[in-house]
This record gives sequence, structure tokens and C-alpha cells, in this order.
Amino acid sequence: MLQLKDIRKSYHLGDTVTHALDDVSISFRDQEFVAILGPSGSGKTTILNIIGGLDRYDSGDLIINGKSTKNFKETDWDAYRNNTIGFIFQNYNLISHLSIIDNVELGMNLSGVPAKERHEKAIQALTEVGLKEHMHKNPNQLSGGQMQRVAIARAIANDPDILLCDEPTGALDTVTSVQIMKLIKKLSKNRLVIMVTHNPELAKEYATRIVNFQDGKILHDSDPYQVNEVKDTFNLKRTKMSYWNAIKLSFTNIMTKKGRTILTAFASSIGIISIAVVLSISNGFQKQIDTTMSKALAKYPVAITATATDMTAMGNRKESDKNVKNRGYVTAKPDEAEQNTHINKITEAYVNYVKKINPNYANNISYQRAISLHLLGLKNGKAEKVQFSTTDPNSNQSVSQMRSQALSSMGIGSSVFPTTLNKNKGNFLKQNYQLLSGTWPTKATDLVIVADNKNTVNINALKNLGLNVKNNSKIKLSSLIGKEFSVVANDDYYQKLPTGMFIPKKATSSMYNNGTKLRIVAVIRPKSEDSMQLLSSGVAYSDKLTQKIINENKNSAIVKAQKKTNRNVMTGQAMTATEKKQMMQTLGGSSIPTGIMIYPNNFDAKDKVLDYLDKWNKGKSKKNQIVYTDMSSAVTKMTGGLLNGVTTILIAFAAISLITSMIMIGIFTYTSVLERTKEIGVLKALGARKRDITRVFDAETFILGVFAGVLGVGIGYLLTFPINTVIYNITDLANVAQLNPLHALYLIIISTVLTLIGGHLPARMAAKKDAAIALRSE
Repeated sequence: MLQLKDIRKSYHLGDTVTHALDDVSISFRDQEFVAILGPSGSGKTTILNIIGGLDRYDSGDLIINGKSTKNFKETDWDAYRNNTIGFIFQNYNLISHLSIIDNVELGMNLSGVPAKERHEKAIQALTEVGLKEHMHKNPNQLSGGQMQRVAIARAIANDPDILLCDEPTGALDTVTSVQIMKLIKKLSKNRLVIMVTHNPELAKEYATRIVNFQDGKILHDSDPYQVNEVKDTFNLKRTKMSYWNAIKLSFTNIMTKKGRTILTAFASSIGIISIAVVLSISNGFQKQIDTTMSKALAKYPVAITATATDMTAMGNRKESDKNVKNRGYVTAKPDEAEQNTHINKITEAYVNYVKKINPNYANNISYQRAISLHLLGLKNGKAEKVQFSTTDPNSNQSVSQMRSQALSSMGIGSSVFPTTLNKNKGNFLKQNYQLLSGTWPTKATDLVIVADNKNTVNINALKNLGLNVKNNSKIKLSSLIGKEFSVVANDDYYQKLPTGMFIPKKATSSMYNNGTKLRIVAVIRPKSEDSMQLLSSGVAYSDKLTQKIINENKNSAIVKAQKKTNRNVMTGQAMTATEKKQMMQTLGGSSIPTGIMIYPNNFDAKDKVLDYLDKWNKGKSKKNQIVYTDMSSAVTKMTGGLLNGVTTILIAFAAISLITSMIMIGIFTYTSVLERTKEIGVLKALGARKRDITRVFDAETFILGVFAGVLGVGIGYLLTFPINTVIYNITDLANVAQLNPLHALYLIIISTVLTLIGGHLPARMAAKKDAAIALRSE
């Protein structure tokens, strides 16, 4: 039941006021065919738009099934048009880029009808108007009469209560007009049909009721209808266009303008291409730098030694470095470095803490231990003592001198290679050294000969192995592989004198046979001339060997004797507590290392390593803290962040084109809004909400943004090939430009987001367009 009570509607243009409807009251039956006649400007189209919810009345009331619309919100009017009203327009208002079946389904898309049911209803409606066989055609393949039939099918597909026809035969010839009128007449048998027309003959022949309008008033009503109060039985079903339907609608529109879409996407992708190329080159150079820095870190680890310089204290110095005025005197002060010397109390707990470091940050750790290895070798079948130091065995340098020299070097050039925490993350030797002969060490008793990148080995080291070599002698690698030595335990190596002192025994074959057998399994050298040499030229062994020897000697007689006295059990000299500690370490009575070298995997990981070490010191007094030396910090300060800074600047410049792209997308969307104004009117007439209209155009910019992003990333990737050729010809660096897949994904997302931002404002403008005005646009 439809009622209009005292409806008034005026249009203001400057100071001019036009009264389109002036106090109109009329009621309609549920099933009848009403024709509204009148000259142009009489108000007949205005009343049709008000009934259809396309226009708003100024005063009065529109009542639907007993429900007043005075307090209707915008979304209520949208739902009302979708649920209750079907529009048939003079110019058909079909959406050209949709097929016939899609045009008919459009209104049901908004009301949430399931896809299968929607398709069946659309086919039924097209069958009813006699166009089932044309359902897959486009509107431009049909005649005018056929297009009007499609419009009728679209209007009735959602089974509306009211059918509003605005000059439905105005653009048709006489024969076709009659066919359309007969069809509308048939439809009026089970619904209310209100038709606006200029043709009184058609109205008299087909309408059951004729209402004449003039100057915004009802001049005559051939079959007036009066009703009493009607119970409110009106029920609204909210409309909503799904994102998927919005994307499909926009995609079909974009596909009708392929050339322009591709050009726009290419123009929009220029910024993405620029950033993709910058990131590709930056990524490649970063990998080159990471490789170089990783090699540098192999030589410059984070060092933890018995004594360290507290660089933090030195860094906090407040005195000026400027020269003071000469006043004829000097001031006596302790040496600054001496003042800031810190004694590290390395404990078993700290060693265990270091061992738990994340292998993703530092997978290799070297432990420096002061234990003396009692080594025997065979020469001409006789056992003799050998040593693995690089010092000439014929020199007069004392053992204590050599030992202190080794300690002061803090492990640089040490003959102990690092322990790998997680073998799945790589092996330090394999990563930094090349195998010249033999096999990589796998056991604690495996030894390796270390050569430099010119395949030379320290001559003194070779003499220590028992080889009779001269300067520039050439030794076959096969003669080194398999050479064996024996590490003798304390109890076999030392003898106790009646005085209680201990002295080394003479080397014998039985002593050799009783010892732990060591074997040279490989000769290695740095991988390239750029590789940092962690191991000094000579013999290298694993920390597992020293731990094994310590375990064998910790309960030996000489160790037990040394524990009980503060005198050196070998010389009888008195020792300080520090000297006794050092002696115990030399004899193997202590498993605490004298130094620890931690090798970060890369510069970024180094910060994580330092954070981990700092965590140990948290809450501890200064004397109980462990001070480390970051030996790569100078390199880090010089190179760290340089490439990132350059990359950021280049990306900032490239980003300017992204802003330009965003503006262009806004212009493109605004152009699309202008081109699709009538489509906006049709969607609103079918019940689309403002947010649905916005969603349609947002979907269009979304598709365009994804396309531009993918296109930009694709072109950027293809450009890496010629760029790599140019870089290789200039620098001899191969495959530098590499686009990270994660960066590619980010760029596509950025492109999409920027295009959505650029296109959203025009989309909002489209949503605010007046439906009645949009339908009249051409």
C-alpha cells in the first residue's frame, strides 16, 4: 500500500524557486496500472522520483504499507529501492560493460541473493521478457526494444512491489512500443505499476487509472482511491555489495579500456620500478659487504680476555683534549689505560653462558687455554719431543716467554680453531678456508696444516714437526697428510723426585705409545686473497683436544701437588696467587679458558651478540662484570649504515614519482567517475548504498594498484639483468643486482595502498552524487 500525504517539493536556483509538487496527496492500490500524464514541468517525473526514493520531499509524508518515511535514513531509502521498487527508464540505463545476464543480476547482488538463486531468477526474468537466448550478449548487440526488455527483466528480477516506468516507450518505434506496453500491462496484474508518459493514447489503452498533473498539482484522477489507517507491515532488508562483486564489476569495466589501463598502470609503476632497481642494487651490494665484513669479523672477533680495557670508562672522559697552557710544571697521574684496565673473572658459569649464545648470531666460538701439550713425534723410529709453536726450537726463548707472548696476542693467530655451535648453519673452517689436501677434521685428535694464500708454511713450524727443511724447500702435501704425534699425559711425562719436585722424563717409545695419538688430516689455506687469516701459518687443532687433555690431567700427581703448595713444583720458587692460577692452567688443572673469541655471523648479528654479553653484566657490581673488546667496532663505525643511508636517499628521490603516481591515480579515478556517472545513478536506483559506490571505485583502484605494482616489480626484475652486465664490466662483481622477493611483495603492497589512497577521494565524490541527476547525465 502506497500513500502520499501533502507532499511538497521545491527546487531553488539562485533567487528563483520552482514548486515541482504543491501539496499532493494520492493513494495507490497494490495491483493497478497507473499512468501519470501532464506537460513538461508539471511535476510528474518529480513524483516518480520521490516514490522511487531517488529524490526527497520537503514536507508531507510518503507511507509504505503503513510505514512513514519521515525518519528514513539514507540506508533505509537504499534498502527501500532495492526491496520494493523496480525502475524502467526511457533510455534503458543498462551498464554497457556487463553482459545481459549480469545486468539483470545486479540488483540481486546488492540484496545478497546467493549466486545460484540469483542466476536462476535472472534467467526466469529474461525468459518472461523473451530474451533468454540473448543472456550472454552485451547491451550494444541488442536493438532498442530488446534493451528495454532487459531493463524490464532487471526491474522485475528481485520481485519488487512497485514498478516505476519513466517514459518506457519514449525511445521506441510504434510497433515496439506496443509490445513493451503489453508486457508492462501483464506485469501490473500482480504489482503496482506507475508510468509517466506524454502519450495519452497509450495511457488510455493500457492503464487502468490515469492521473493528470499540472503545475505541481493533481488536476484529475480517473479512479481515485481512499484508504483508512493501515497497519504498519513494512519490512526492510538491508542491502550490501560484497567486495568480490565490487571487484568483478570494476574488473569488467577496466577490461573495456585495456589500452588506457595498461598505460596508466605503467605510468603509475615508474616509482615502483625505480625503488625496485635501487633495492636490487642495494641488496646485492649489501650481500657483497656482508661477505667482506664476515671475513673481517673472522679476524676481528669480540674478545674476552683475562685483562681488558674498559672502553666505556675511557669514552666517558670529560677533560678537554686541547693542549693546556705551559705553566712550567707537569702533573703526575696514573696512565689512563692502566686506570681503565679491568680484570675479568672468567668462571665456569660464564663459559656455559657464552656457550648458550644463539647460533643465528654467532655460530663459532674459540677458547684460548694455557695448557701445555706434551707432544712426542717419531724421527727415524725414535721418540722425541716436538712443539707446535712458530718459534724456532733452537732459540733460547723460555717457555714462560712464549706463553706470555701467546696470552698477550689475545688469540690473534692462535693455533686453536673455533668450535661450531650448530653444524647445520655452516662450519667455520669450510667457510673461510680451502682444502688443499686430505679431509676436513672431524675428531678431537685431527690436526691441520695451515698455509697462507701463497701456499707457504712457516719454516719453524715445519722444523717443529721433525721435518728437515731449508728456506724455500718444497714439501709434497702427501708427505704431510697422515703424519702422527702423541700427546703424553702428565703422569707419564713427569717424574717426581725424592725432594718432591717434578721434572720431565726423557722421551721414550713406550711414552709415545701410551699417549693420545694425533694425526694431520688436512692442509688448508684461506679461500681467497681477500680472506682474513684467523689461523696463523703452522699447525691448528680444535678446542676439543685441549679439553680432552685437561680432563686427563686434572687429577694427575703434579696437579694435585701444585694445588697443595704456593711454590712452583718444578722450580721451587714462591708464586703469587695469580702465578699459581697460571701454573695450574698450564698443567691442565683448570678448565677455565684464559680467553674467549666470539665470531658474529655478520655485522647486524654482532649487535645481538653484544646485547647478549651485556645481559650477563646487568645488576652485577663493576668488579664482577665481564668486559669484552669489540675488535671490529672501528670498522663498523666507518662502514656501518653507509649503504643504508645511500639507499634511503635514493629511495626518497624515487618515492617522489610514487606521489606523482598517486595523483595520477586520483585523476584516473575521477575520469572514471565522470565516465560512469550514469552507472552510479543506476546502482543507486537499484539500492546501492554510498559505501557500495565507494567500494566499486575503490575496487577499481585496488585492481589498478596491484597491476601497477606487479608490472613495476616485473620490469624492475628484468632490468637487473642489463644492470648486472654493466656493473660486472665496471667492477668485475657478478650478479650484484638482486631483487629480494620480500621487497617485491612490499612494493606491490605499497603500490596498492598508494593507489587506494589516491583514488579514494574521487570514489567518495562518486558516492555523494545525486541519483536523479546522475541518471540524467549522458
